Amino acid sequence: MTFKITFLSLLVSFSIFSQNITARLIDKKMQQPIPFASIKTGEYDGVISNDEGFFTIQYSDENKTIIISCMGYENKTLSIKDIKLLDLVIELNESINQLDEIYISNGAPNADSIIAKVKAKLAENYNFDLNQYNIFHRTTDHVDFKTLEFEIDKASDVKRKQLENVNNNLNALVNQVKNSNMVQFVDFKGKAYTLDRDSIKIEVEKATELLDAKNNFSIDNIQEKMQTIILKYLDTTKTYKLKTGLFTIEDSLSLKNNDSIKKNEHERQLSYLNIQTKSLLKHAQFYEDSFLNNILNTNWYDYEVKAIGTNNGELTYIISFIPKKGKAKYTGEIYVSDNTYAVTRTNYEYYKNRHGEKLNLRLVLGVKYNANVSEGTIIFEKDSSNTYHPKYINRTTGSYFFVSRPLKFIENSSNRYKVSFDFTIEGDTNNKEELLITGNKPITLLDFQAEKQAKKTPILKLNTYEKTIWDNESVLEPSLEMKGFKVEN
Repeated sequence: MTFKITFLSLLVSFSIFSQNITARLIDKKMQQPIPFASIKTGEYDGVISNDEGFFTIQYSDENKTIIISCMGYENKTLSIKDIKLLDLVIELNESINQLDEIYISNGAPNADSIIAKVKAKLAENYNFDLNQYNIFHRTTDHVDFKTLEFEIDKASDVKRKQLENVNNNLNALVNQVKNSNMVQFVDFKGKAYTLDRDSIKIEVEKATELLDAKNNFSIDNIQEKMQTIILKYLDTTKTYKLKTGLFTIEDSLSLKNNDSIKKNEHERQLSYLNIQTKSLLKHAQFYEDSFLNNILNTNWYDYEVKAIGTNNGELTYIISFIPKKGKAKYTGEIYVSDNTYAVTRTNYEYYKNRHGEKLNLRLVLGVKYNANVSEGTIIFEKDSSNTYHPKYINRTTGSYFFVSRPLKFIENSSNRYKVSFDFTIEGDTNNKEELLITGNKPITLLDFQAEKQAKKTPILKLNTYEKTIWDNESVLEPSLEMKGFKVEN
C-alpha cells in the first residue's frame, strides 16, 4: 500500500510540475523558419519542427537540455532556461559546406556509386517487420470550388412559384459553397503494430477533428444537398429515379429515405485510419516497386552529389535526382549517411509538368481529373540497434476535377413527371498527411497476434484548436492556419 501511495504521489507531482514549451527555429542569416529539424529530448526521443519551424516539448526541469539538428545547420544544445531567455525563438547557424574539402582529399564522390552502396545495404539498415510504433497522425484537407452551377431546364408538375423557390435555394447553396472555407483537420495518437508491410494493426488512444459542419462539402455531399432541395418541392409521397446522362444512379429516391440515413459523427472507423497509416508507412519502405525503391532506380533517374555536411552527427551526402525516362516522375534530394550508406531523408515533388493519374472525358462524359500535386519529406532515425526507422513522413497530394452532366428526377409512376437540370462543378483538392513516430520497439509474432484492433474509435469534435488536449503528449505542433481555425456560430 505504501508503494502505491508513493507511486501515486509521484504521478500527481509529475502532472503538477510537467509543463510545455513551444519555440520556433529560424535561419540566423535569412530569418526564415526551419522545417523538419530534429529536436532530441533523449537519445532516441524527441519531435520534429513543423512546416513553419514550430515545435513543442514537455519538461519538468528548466535545466533539461535538448539537441537540435538539421542538415545544413550547426547542431545546437540548449536548456529550457536558455530557450526562455531567447524569447522562444532559436536561431541556427549555417554549417560550413564540406564538399570542396572532400573533393580535395578523396576526389569527387560518384553519385551512382553511392546509390549502389545504398541499395546493397538496404536489408542491413532497415527492418519494418514486427515492430511497435508510437505514432501521431494528422490529415489536413482543403477543397477549393472554382465553378459551381445548377440550371433547371425542365420541371413538369412543378408550379412557377415552387420553381422560383427551388432556384433561390439552389443559388443559396452555390453561394454558400463558393464563400465557405472548406478545410478539415483530423489528429489521432496511438500505436501501430506491424507484421510486415501489408499487415498492421492500430490502437487509437485519442482522436480529434476540426471541421465546420455547415461547410462540409464534397462532390457527393453537394449532390446530396441539391437532391434534398429539389425533393422538397416534389410530391413527397412518391419516389423518383435519379438519372445522369444514360445512367440511372438511384432507383428509389424520396425525401423520406433521403433524410433517414444518418451516421455517428462522433466515431471513426479504425479500418479507415488503418489504411491511412499503412499507406504512409509503406511510403517510407524499400521493397520491389515501392516509391523509395523506384527513386533509387538508376535506369529511371540521374543523380548528382550537390553537397556534403553533417546530419545528426553523421557525415551526409545530399544527392539530387531528376528523371532520365518518361516513367520517372519526381525530382528532389536524397540524404545518405557516409558511415552506413542509409537514406536518412528524402525530399521529393513532381518534376516540371509531370503528374499522376489523368482522365479527360470532358467532351464525352463531362468529366476531367488530373492528379497534379505530389510532394513530401521522409525522415529516418537510427535506433539503439543501429537500425533505421521512419521518424517523420509528410505527403501532400492534390488534384484538379471537373464534372458537368445533366441530372433528371423521374417520378416512379405512369405520369413520369420530370425535373431536369445541368450540374457543373470544378475545383481543386489538396490533402496533406503527416505521421510522427515518437518511439519504436521490436515485437514478436505472438505479440502481434495478441493485439485486437477495435472496429471504431471515439473522435472529439472541436470548433477551435484546443492545445490543452495534447498537453504532455509528443505531437506535431499545429500550423498557424490550424491554430486560427474557428467555427462561427
